[in-house]
Amino acid sequence: MNKRNTGTWYENLAAEYIKQQGARIVKRNYRTRSGEIDLVANDGGYTCFIEVKYRRDNRCGEPEMAVDYRKQRQISKVSRHFLYFILKSDEIPIRYDVIAISGEQGAVTVKWHKNAFDYIE
Repeated sequence: MNKRNTGTWYENLAAEYIKQQGARIVKRNYRTRSGEIDLVANDGGYTCFIEVKYRRDNRCGEPEMAVDYRKQRQISKVSRHFLYFILKSDEIPIRYDVIAISGEQGAVTVKWHKNAFDYIE
């Protein structure tokens, strides 16, 4: 499986996981010139901008550690675009989450880190 197919498989897994947790997917793979947000969901009154990270093993660290300052800033920029041009409001409660997936297909661990980081200007 190539990297794009692998990423899609794990994003699908993450989407199903958060649906099982009671959230509703609003948008998948929202792209702008500034970057992409893997999943946008509604959960408990929040619009959640969710980054999905996968690692087969932890040799390079936990998957959530890959959402560094640069990535957080990029997600923040894209989320601002989504709020203004799609939802047409900046008065909506938002949250930045990370879904970390470890393991291989058939034996994975999924962790949903709610409010993983704050907006970065």
